[in-house]
Amino acid sequence: MKSVTIYDTTLRDGTQGEGFQLSGLDKLRIAKRLDAFGVDYIEGGWPGSNPKDVEFFREAKSLGLKHAKLAAFGSTRRANTAVEDDPQVKLLLEAETPVVTIFGKSWELQVTQILRTTVEENQAMIRDTVAFLAKHGREVIYDAEHFFDGYKDGAEHALATLKAAADGGAACLVLCDTNGGTLPHEIEEICKAVREHIPGTAIGIHTHNDCELGVANAVAAVRGGASQIQGTINGYGERTGNCNLTSVMPILQLKMGIEVVPNMAELRSLSYFVDDVSNNPNFARAPFIGRTAFAHKGGMHVNAVQKLARSYEHIPPASVGNEQAILVSELSGQSNILLKAEQMGIPLEKGSPEVAAILGKIKSLENEGYSFEAAGGSLELLMLRELGNYKRPFEANEYHTSFRQYRDGHPPVCEATVKVTVNDEKELTVAEGNGVVNALDIALRKAVLPFYPEIAEVSLVDYKVRILDGHDATAAKTRVLISSGHAGDTWSTVGVSENIIEASWIALVDGIDLFLQRRK
Repeated sequence: MKSVTIYDTTLRDGTQGEGFQLSGLDKLRIAKRLDAFGVDYIEGGWPGSNPKDVEFFREAKSLGLKHAKLAAFGSTRRANTAVEDDPQVKLLLEAETPVVTIFGKSWELQVTQILRTTVEENQAMIRDTVAFLAKHGREVIYDAEHFFDGYKDGAEHALATLKAAADGGAACLVLCDTNGGTLPHEIEEICKAVREHIPGTAIGIHTHNDCELGVANAVAAVRGGASQIQGTINGYGERTGNCNLTSVMPILQLKMGIEVVPNMAELRSLSYFVDDVSNNPNFARAPFIGRTAFAHKGGMHVNAVQKLARSYEHIPPASVGNEQAILVSELSGQSNILLKAEQMGIPLEKGSPEVAAILGKIKSLENEGYSFEAAGGSLELLMLRELGNYKRPFEANEYHTSFRQYRDGHPPVCEATVKVTVNDEKELTVAEGNGVVNALDIALRKAVLPFYPEIAEVSLVDYKVRILDGHDATAAKTRVLISSGHAGDTWSTVGVSENIIEASWIALVDGIDLFLQRRK
């Protein structure tokens, strides 16, 4: 039996976060993925609160979860209302989930000022609701809302509310740091006090991240005796978010030796899946699973990890599904260049004049505003050119762009003219597009296509603009990063100029150039 179980509330508490929205189908897809990953509980939402959750619980009956238990979420009965007459409690039973999680008030201030009822009635509300649901065969988890604030304000009252839930038959008493303001040492001490006061019932922890301590507080709770952690994938949730399961799970399993899921190597894939389904960008600097979590930029660091990875990596990246990344910049040393060249399949020898030349070129270009950290395609071209085994597939001779705005209601027209030379043959093309860069892209492809028909399969995946030296306002130098793709492979190229069109042109040409270099 696990010493700590994972309770995921991404589908309920996570959706309370700004910018995190899920359709009914999205919730079903994420639930299946969470089950496959191995979390123990999946909180699906609040039955009856909205049509989306009604649909979810109806469809979830046929999900066929293999490991996780599905939980419906709700509240204690209303004050001065018989539990069997409370429509919200009835809906919790109608969801037909094996687990029901209810929350109640632990803070006397909330009881008297928000619920406007008595302490005695509040405890009866907790006890009655838990007992009613347990009588109907549900595993009942009790979320003690505002527990830590309530305990610090009046420990006797807060503990009495937990005792009411335990007397009603709750399987787990979850202590909630609802306002996210409690510190780790307080969490650990209070959890130990609860364990001593109510020894017969398991306790859990539900933390928020308002002090950037959601994960630290969950770990402190485990040290204090908690055996269930509630949280969300990627830390989504109200205000600044909830305890981030993608951080706390590897801490428990890889750092503390507490097994929580069967295969932690699937963690990064799960994290990216939830981001993609919710249409949110992946957080590059996220611990464990972020793109930069195991990225090395400084020359001394790269030299060290080349010899012994754990000298600058606290865990093997593959243990959470991530990978080591070597960045190349003006801070690079020869080790960065050699490792990057090896990854690209470009032969380079340590101490060779070619390595020094490449390093010098990178430092010079970065001083002009170039950045090769996210532009591996441009870096690859730079290496090929410096090594002398580069043959330009086409010469980009000229380009011209125009934008015409009409006053008679005619849609504006953006046009680009491109002239290239391939094997001494000149090609001149004109194309219209939805903007200057789009028109240039179409015209360039059109010009090169008769000679290299394979570029028809290349697509523009992403386009990013960064203004450098903003104090120059509209005359500032601009960096453009363009990502291109073909058959599941993507590469990025960079251009820099005071003219955004010129910067875009440099990146566009390099993107096609690199594709053709790789096709040789």
